[in-house]
Amino acid sequence: MGMSTPLCLGQLDIRKSIVGLAMGAGAIYLLYKAIKAGIKCQPPLCSNSPICIARECSGPGERALPQEAPALEASSVGGPTGLAIERERHGRDSGELRRLLNSLECKQDEYAKSMILHSITRCVYLLEAEASACTTDDIVLVGSMLDDKDNSVKIQALNTLKAFSGIRKFRLKIQEQSIKVLELVSTIWDSELHIAGLRLLNNLPLPDFVHPQLRRVMPALMDILQSDYILAQVQAVRLLSYLAQKNDLLYDILNCQVRSNFLNLFQSTQPGSLLFEILVFAERLSEGRNSPHYRAVKWHYNEQSLHEALFGDESRLADRLLALVIHPEEEVQIQACKVIVSLQCPQDVRVRPSCQPSHSYFNNGE
Repeated sequence: MGMSTPLCLGQLDIRKSIVGLAMGAGAIYLLYKAIKAGIKCQPPLCSNSPICIARECSGPGERALPQEAPALEASSVGGPTGLAIERERHGRDSGELRRLLNSLECKQDEYAKSMILHSITRCVYLLEAEASACTTDDIVLVGSMLDDKDNSVKIQALNTLKAFSGIRKFRLKIQEQSIKVLELVSTIWDSELHIAGLRLLNNLPLPDFVHPQLRRVMPALMDILQSDYILAQVQAVRLLSYLAQKNDLLYDILNCQVRSNFLNLFQSTQPGSLLFEILVFAERLSEGRNSPHYRAVKWHYNEQSLHEALFGDESRLADRLLALVIHPEEEVQIQACKVIVSLQCPQDVRVRPSCQPSHSYFNNGE
């Protein structure tokens, strides 16, 4: 043959290598085609199913997460919500919000109701015209979900009512749910429910007929304020700050029992958002108790009351405030100074050019 045996063997090895590479490349190509075909193959949309209706409104491939705010990015993809926004922009009603509300009227399991309510919330935020076209009957329907046995349904219903509360014509109807919301917040220990319920209450002007219920739930609100859930604490103290401006509720707040370590809420290690809100609360309480209307009555407080923790002779609030004057966040510094001023100067003399300290906190060189 004119060719040595080693040379033949070498060529044979090269051919085997080439064949192996070709087979490997072919396998990779077939695997690529299989994956590509799998990606293109999507299950058919079951448009008659309420869960599918909710999923359509949430956008393709998006989980219905228990969040209050809408995911605005859904409108940028070519999903149903994005198309609905585009239709509304051109003055056409997509009908998606109405479909969701109609499906909510039917008997559904807890998971389906939770998904539908979450999608309604997003649609209310994103489809303004369709949300405004809803009726008070729709508000009553959503409000009825607060009686559901499942907490996740209650939370989503609270978020939906919060979304609708941004539309003026629904506010009075939503106010009717205030007592029910306070009952839920005070009887169920669930941080997500606390956040959703308190956000709704903080977005509404609370009518006077709710004040008796507010007195009953005051201890629960104080417990939430002293819990370890920052978002719930912030919402609770915002509501308490609002209520502290009501003359008929101020004593109930000041006489509410608190834990012995309540002043830990004023420590500089607390998150700035919570510190700011708790300082606003303290300022409003100080202003309220120094007002002529409140000082006209001689009030009596229990030893473990909020009043004694903040303004009693044994309180160390002054030390906490002085430490917060050098806090890294400017808004906390400013608010701490406002509380110090409110403690030193009663409201009826604060208009004078100068005022003498009205409490022993900052006397004796403190």
